[in-house]
Formats: sequence, C-alpha cells, structure tokens
Amino acid sequence: MTVLQVKHLQKVFFPGTENERHVLKNINLQVDQGDFISVIGNNGAGKSTLLNAIAGTLKADAGEIDLEKHNVSKKTVAYRSRYMSRVFQDPKMGTVGDLTVLQNLILAKSHTQTINLKWYQKKTDIVYFKALLESLNMGLENFLGTQVKYLSGGQRQALSLLMATLSKPKLLLLDEHTAALDPKTSQEVMKITEKIVTKEKLTTMMITHKMTDALKYGNRLVMIQNGQIKLDVKGEAKKNLDATQLLQKFE
Repeated sequence: MTVLQVKHLQKVFFPGTENERHVLKNINLQVDQGDFISVIGNNGAGKSTLLNAIAGTLKADAGEIDLEKHNVSKKTVAYRSRYMSRVFQDPKMGTVGDLTVLQNLILAKSHTQTINLKWYQKKTDIVYFKALLESLNMGLENFLGTQVKYLSGGQRQALSLLMATLSKPKLLLLDEHTAALDPKTSQEVMKITEKIVTKEKLTTMMITHKMTDALKYGNRLVMIQNGQIKLDVKGEAKKNLDATQLLQKFE
C-alpha cells in the first residue's frame, strides 16, 4: 500500500533574481507502507526542502503530494499532522521545556483534545507512560515530574521521538534528529528510533548526513543531489551497498 506519493515537485527560491536557486527539480517519490527510508545528500541538495514540502511548512511551486490517498498539496500543517509526525534536529523543538515529562506526554497523547494539565491524574495513563519511558533505557521514568528543560539533549530527543510516535502516525519524518547530539548519544537515540519504528511498524523518512547510519538503518536509501533523486535502492541492493560505493555517488 502506498502511504506517500510525491509527483513532479518543484521549488525555486528567489525566482527571477541573481540568487535564484532551483532546489527541487521534478521530484517523484513513492513511499510504501513499512518503508524506512534514509535520505542523504550534500548540504543544499534539497533534503530538508523536500521534507518541509511534505510536512507543509514550505509551499512547493508545482507538483502534488498525496498522503494516504488524500491530496494534501494545499492543506495546512495542522491538517497534515493528522497523518504525520515530525522530529526535528533541535531537541528543544519537539517538547515544551517549562512543562514536565508527564505533561509533555499527556499533550502528545491528547493531540487535539483540550485538557487541564494541572489536574490531569489518570493513573492508567501514568502507568502506561512510565512503562514507555522505561523501554527507552534512558532513566526517563524517574523524571516524570521534572521540567523537560532540565533533561539532557539525548533524553529530550528520545522524549520527542516517543511523543511523535504516540499517535502511531501514518508517516514519521525525522529531520536529522541526531545531528545535534554527541556520537555516543546519537547512537543511543538511533537504537531507540529503530526499536520504535520496528515495533510500531511506522513508515519513516529519515534525513541523515551520517553514511554509516544511512547504510545501517532502514530498508531503503534515497540520495538527493542537486534537487533530484540520484539513487533509490532498497532490500538486498541496499544491504550490498558499502560506504565506499556510496561515497563515490557523491562525486
């Protein structure tokens, strides 16, 4: 089943000026249910622009985006959030720093519902949240009443990932979500990512600059260069791809 269909997507920045940049050039991409796609490419290749266009935070100049067979090309970010979730590079963007870990999880679970965070004490949910946090193996279950701004970057990003996947989105977008973390913490968050994506069977697109992660994680690898898809491999073809071969594709 097709979850996402991107058709003839175009984006030009500063059109008609000396700074004109054609960032997306007739991008066509089909994402099937269960795909875990690592998206790589040079700086300025168009990776984040593509994710922004899919999420709705950036309007494409031409082309169409179908999500779950719904044309969302002209739909708002709020509308698209019914079907997709996103984790950003900056851990601070996915959480509310002045709220506690528990309050952040309650917000994520309630999504569009109006609730009173101060008086919310549903014990079944608290037990559920604690069990989820324990599964991350980062000690977050001991910080339910702690304001998120006091967590480490890795803990905060792991919480962001958990919050983004609570609603079991049809599409999960990971926008270099480990780039701001140190190497050890980055690998811990990647293990958590793989665990959640596999357990919940989430269709995922992950932008990364780390070739090792692109090769190690997911069933599919897409390389974007100069606003176009230069490489799209999956299954055995991806498994047989090594770092040297991938580096050559950048040249």
